[in-house]
Amino acid sequence: MAIELKIPAIGESVTEVEIGEWKKAKGARVKKDEGIVVLESEKATVELPAPVEGVLTATLKQKGDTAAVGEIIGYIDEVAQAPTAQLAAAAAKPASASQTSPAPPAVVMPAAERALAEHGLHAEDVRPTGPGGRLLKEDVLREAATRSADSQKAEQGTAAVSQKDTAAPAGAPSVLTAPAVASKPIPNRQDEVVPMTRLRRTVAERLVQAQQNAALLTTFNEIDMTGVLGLRKELGESFLAKHGVKLGFMSFFVRASTSALKSVPQVNAEIRGKDIVYHKYCDIGVAIGGGKGLVVPVLRNAERMTFAAIELAIADLAKRARENKLTLEELQGGTFTISNGGVYGSLLSTPIVNPPQSGVLGMHAIQERPVAREGQVVVRPMMYVALTYDHRLVDGREAVTFLKQIKDFVEDPVRMLIDA
Repeated sequence: MAIELKIPAIGESVTEVEIGEWKKAKGARVKKDEGIVVLESEKATVELPAPVEGVLTATLKQKGDTAAVGEIIGYIDEVAQAPTAQLAAAAAKPASASQTSPAPPAVVMPAAERALAEHGLHAEDVRPTGPGGRLLKEDVLREAATRSADSQKAEQGTAAVSQKDTAAPAGAPSVLTAPAVASKPIPNRQDEVVPMTRLRRTVAERLVQAQQNAALLTTFNEIDMTGVLGLRKELGESFLAKHGVKLGFMSFFVRASTSALKSVPQVNAEIRGKDIVYHKYCDIGVAIGGGKGLVVPVLRNAERMTFAAIELAIADLAKRARENKLTLEELQGGTFTISNGGVYGSLLSTPIVNPPQSGVLGMHAIQERPVAREGQVVVRPMMYVALTYDHRLVDGREAVTFLKQIKDFVEDPVRMLIDA
């Protein structure tokens, strides 16, 4: 019995998705709940699980195609058997056969139709390899690449003949000409055109909206990380043994942020129409580099979390972000964000606020620098920190006060451990 693979409802306001990588090829056997294909929306990247165990008998959409919520993109047969290696090889043979014969009539997929127009080809010029004789985008690109290679060979042959025909006869006076190498194409000067993923397009749109719709300003400070480094060295082994996770830097800044947000509630608020909404809880978004790019999962009620709970939650979120397994709920909301550009080597930056939030804290690389302490110049591990805030809601005095409190808490981390 053939079971339909339909696009599920991924989230509020999401009406269509972009098809990503198929994890299983047509004809492959799949287990129930096994990820079959990656779906990309403007809010999240998720895998579509197999509803039953069986054989993937048809894939109606290819990578890069769009599909509406509820649309059928493939079929799984519960009783079919996966093809043997011999059958699979025989099925694959026509795809690699000579394409000198005219292609049979085909159903042209939308992505293939666009590719035909871009490369000046006609459907009858290309051999379809999709299910049911469908002409796929990949078929068009393969034909275009073949023609381009043939054209390059022809041009090189013509150039060689032209140089031979125009060679000066023996004894003729020499004429200064440009070196022949100058007319040869320079290798490795190719452009790769890759469509933006739906997630990347949405990130781009929201960053532009943040710049256009908010009065963003950034204030800076620097933090002496001596206390945190010493505490991590002193408690690191026992913390790992007890909780099964390392004591990182992020937990110190999350705890410092929740304390500072209580003192300066404007940074934990948002503008909603003509009203100001003050959040009485701290949902801290933590920027993490994931498999598909930067994502910002949220630590709910971070003000109630211990150092161990924060580190365990961040480790879990980071692991699932790399595997593209974060849920939509984990990426929504948030009242304040922390971004650590220091893990990539950034020394100083101006982070952008994630609307409708009013503030974002930027952490940076720890660098040993000479500083003055009690009239003496000493070398200390220093970190620049930045707070970008919406000046419509947060005044300069409040922003500076907030960042100064972050500095005070992190430079005296024992206070946070006692409060925890």
